[in-house]
Amino acid sequence: MGEDPDEIAAHTAAAMERADAAGRGAGVRLLDVAPGRARVGLTVADRHVNGHGLCHGGYLFLLADAALAYASNSYGTSAVASGADIAFLRPVSLGAELVAEAVERAKTGRSGLYDVTIRAGAEVVAEFRGRTRQVPGLPPPA
Repeated sequence: MGEDPDEIAAHTAAAMERADAAGRGAGVRLLDVAPGRARVGLTVADRHVNGHGLCHGGYLFLLADAALAYASNSYGTSAVASGADIAFLRPVSLGAELVAEAVERAKTGRSGLYDVTIRAGAEVVAEFRGRTRQVPGLPPPA
């Protein structure tokens, strides 16, 4: 791995994607990554809907958390979520194409703060704020 920040972000994201059984099982797709930023996608399928026929909020949280993970690990140092909250703004229907975009807002020492916007097309359906902590003893994704 070189010292180019974009190369580090891409290499780390590829390793995380290979190891992320939960995201893969849910249908999360990595769309792009850069230092402190990431975009992931999900097509809402039958397995994602709740008893109202709408995308279950847990999957929206999982999608936002995946974007947070790629963005916060994009520097090549292992980071994990230390907390997060989400606001569900609009219902999401079966078949919707979701994109979650994470943007770093602050990074101080080992702590980070990220905002993630989830859209279905041009419509914002949820806003997520995540906090991360770099974990020195945790091996980085290989």
